[in-house]
Formats: sequence, structure tokens, C-alpha cells
Amino acid sequence: MALSLLERVQVCLFRAFTGFLFMVFQLFSRGAAASSSRNKLPPVSNPLLLLPATQLARKIRRKEVTSVEVVQTFIDRIQEVNPFLNAVVKDRFAAALQEAAQVDKLIEEETGGEEVLEDRLPLLGVPLSVKESYSLQGMPYTTGLVSRRGIVATVDAPPVALLKRAGAIPLGVTNISELCMWSESHNHLYGITCNPYDLERIPGGSSGGEGSILASAGAVIGVGSDIGGSIRMPCFFNGIFGHKTTPGVVSCENQYPPTSGRWSEYLSSGPMCRYAEDLLPMLKIMAGPNVDMLSLNTKVDLKKLRFFTIPHDGGSAFTYPVSKELMDIQRKVAERLECDLGVQVQKVCLPELRYGFQIWDKYMGLPDKEGKPPRRFADLMGEPGRPAWPLWELLKRMVGKSDHTMAAIMLGLIEMIPISQPAAFIIPKKEKLQKELDDMLGTDGILLYPSHPRVAPKHHHPLFRPFDFAYTGILNILGLPVTQCPLGLGEEGLPLGVQVVGGKMQDHLTLAVAVYLEKTFGGWRPPGAN
Repeated sequence: MALSLLERVQVCLFRAFTGFLFMVFQLFSRGAAASSSRNKLPPVSNPLLLLPATQLARKIRRKEVTSVEVVQTFIDRIQEVNPFLNAVVKDRFAAALQEAAQVDKLIEEETGGEEVLEDRLPLLGVPLSVKESYSLQGMPYTTGLVSRRGIVATVDAPPVALLKRAGAIPLGVTNISELCMWSESHNHLYGITCNPYDLERIPGGSSGGEGSILASAGAVIGVGSDIGGSIRMPCFFNGIFGHKTTPGVVSCENQYPPTSGRWSEYLSSGPMCRYAEDLLPMLKIMAGPNVDMLSLNTKVDLKKLRFFTIPHDGGSAFTYPVSKELMDIQRKVAERLECDLGVQVQKVCLPELRYGFQIWDKYMGLPDKEGKPPRRFADLMGEPGRPAWPLWELLKRMVGKSDHTMAAIMLGLIEMIPISQPAAFIIPKKEKLQKELDDMLGTDGILLYPSHPRVAPKHHHPLFRPFDFAYTGILNILGLPVTQCPLGLGEEGLPLGVQVVGGKMQDHLTLAVAVYLEKTFGGWRPPGAN
């Protein structure tokens, strides 16, 4: 796909500028990097930590193990790994153990049998972790803003309430990026979260605490939200499964920051977990009254699906090239599909994908149906007080006085400077891409697309490649369901993966492919053992 002269100049200038900033950062951080810990996590020792949520629930119902024992086992694991990771930022261990004891009592008194419990409470006694930007009654509800310190949730967000109603027991809330708008989970209220496969690497964002604690076996299931890749990037960087649902199926109420403009069209809530078999039952629960919008009970014959693969975005001015090892693993997925299922995986090229960031940026800024624009990031930074001044915060940051991370300040500054092409140019690109993908995928198509240009970066490095999230963000604007699938570990011992994309409302297809890929490529690999 040939780039225009102007686009080639943009690519060169952008990469030269970010490369210069990167060299300066390396120069000033060399000493700190050399002294940072590279210790590996303690290996997983308790076999209960290695079971999917569905199997744990079955064991609890059958009285093969108590819920108290299961919950205590996960509490012990969190206490073992969290000093390395800083993933769980507030626990509710005492309350969780009390709830587990009530579960065990309920099971002892149940007279209807295991089937009744499974139908009514499918996750009875199973531990759950929750992203801090979700409202979880009695727990912090700050989204990493220092100015919101002390704010406590008074209700449960609908997906959390539904999971609790199904018997799941929350253990605590996990770290996020400031205001959920960055690819690294770092804020000045809770600090920075580490990747369990390499503590010098990021776990992604904004659901990075979820990704980190799940991958380290400190939790078995969790919930995330995604408006630009905030489920899929953490799942990719941490080698676990995650699903961005078709928008409008799972409620996004009682999350902070609230949606404005047209954000509700692009934001999705969904499950995150270590085992593919847990995705479908979690989604059935989280969808609540909207579950019938999807065909989640339909059996999927993978041999009857049509498969496509796109190895990269075609050379965007804003994203870096996809690494060879990620393109290689995606090619291997296509080869295994062809070999195992007898299908043909068609390699396609969609030129509009190279405008992925500009499309995401333009559509995120569009007003709602009443003409009201979305809230400015700088306004949200100042909540619950006056809007922040990004330039003033930058000056304060230089002397260590700002309450905001460099990433948040940078986003506030970017908001002041138009980056995207004019709407008259971008909107037709999006509409053409939407039609091409909708026609291509239909009700039986699956697309393989890279999750990110590279494996988990080192801490703070996304500052120099801020728009690489376009590989995930474009799919939010297109409104497509996506399952992020792990594909083993790469050359540096870091997780590899791929996005599995389906047509609108075809979530059941991508979830079925995830189960196949787990069996074929091994799924999650415990950190500390590699």
C-alpha cells in the first residue's frame, strides 16, 4: 500500500521527533533503569489457582472444596505477588471471607441439588477482581485522580452487581491509568503497576491492574472497560483472554469518567480472565437483560466460518510497524486454521486502516445527537473542582508538584492542538472502512488483526509512541466485537497474541475461536515459570 509524499514526510518527522525524545528519556533514566528490580514472581504453588472459574464453582457446589478455602487461597496469592505488581490498590479480604463462609453455609443447607445451584448461582463462591473505575459498593471510586481521593462507591455498577448476584465474591479493586485514558496503569494516587512477566514492563491500560493480577494468578476472573483498547491491550500484554463486547449489550453505567458526546457508542464493558472457557458464561451474566441481543447459546462450527487476516495497518503516520514476531505468530494462526479446519484464510488489505488513529480521534470528539460535545479531558482532570490547565500542570510537573501523570498532562496538551485530518476527509474514510468490514464479516466472518505493534513496552515508553493504541481503538469506532487471545510467549519471554474480530452482534463467533486458539496455542502461561 503506497503512501503519499505528505504521509511519508509525516511518518519521518513523527518518528524522528519521538525518537529524539526517547533518547533523552533513556539518557536521564539510565541509572534508574539499571537499579530497578528484575525479580521474577514467586511461582504458582497451589493447584486451586490453576483452575478456571467454572471448574472452581463446580468444585465448590460439590463440596470438594469450600469457598472459604478458595477465597483464602487467592488472598494468599495476592499478598504474595502484589508487593511486586501493585495491581490490587484496595482489598476487601475480611468481607470476602465472610461472604465465602455464607456461601458454604448456603451449600450445606441447599436441598435442591447441584443443578439448582448451578442454574441460579453459576459463579457461587468464586473470587472476582474489579477495575477501580467501576463502582463497587464500599470501595474507592477515584479512577486514579488525586482530587477524588476519599470518594467511595455507594452502589455496584450493573455488571458487577450481576456477577455478585451470580455468586462471585469481589476481593478488591485494581489499578488503572489516570482517568482511564492511557495505555499504562499509572497515577499519583496509587502509583504504577508492573507486568508479571517482566517488572520493568507495563501491564497496559486502562485495565492494567486487572490484567496484571489475573495473569499472576491472583484472580481468576475480572471485569474491564474498553473505549480504545483498555481491555484488549492489558490482556495482550499480560497473556490472558479478554472480550470487548458489541457496544450496548453490557451496561456501562456507574463507571468513572461518565460518557459524554458519542462515547457511549464506542465504550464496551466485558470479561477478562485466564481461561477461554470462562468468557462465555461471564458474558451471559454481565449482559443481564440484554443477553438475548446475542446468540450466545448458538453452537458454532468453526469449519463453516470465513476467515480473513490483516497483518498491519498499512503504514500509518502515527503508529510504528508491527514487529516481525507478532506478524509471524499471526501467520502461524492462519496456517493452523487452514490445516486443522480445512478453511481458507484470506489475506486482505484495507487502505483506510492507516487512518485508524485519526478516525478514533475525530469520532471521539463528535457531539451527541443534541449537539452537545464530549467533556474535555482537562475538565475531567480537575474533578470535582475547576478544570486543569495542562500548560500549568506541565510546569508544575517539571518541579515535581503536579498531581497528574505526564501521560495525563500530555493528553490535555494534545487536546489543545488539532491532530486529525479535517472531518470532510476523515468521516468518508471511516464510512468506507465500516462498509468494507461489515460486508466482509457479515454473520459468519472472522478477522485476525494485530493487538499492538509490539509486545509489552517498558515503563513510560508509550509516551514516545502514544498512538500505537490505534490497532485496538479503530475497532471501538467500528462497533465490532473483539476477543483478545494469548498465543504463548515470545523471544523475550513476553506474551504474544492476536485480536479476533467478528461482525456486529456476532460475539459468540469470536468466543468460539478463542476456545480453539487456547487448545491450539496453550493459552495463558504462568509467569515466574518461564
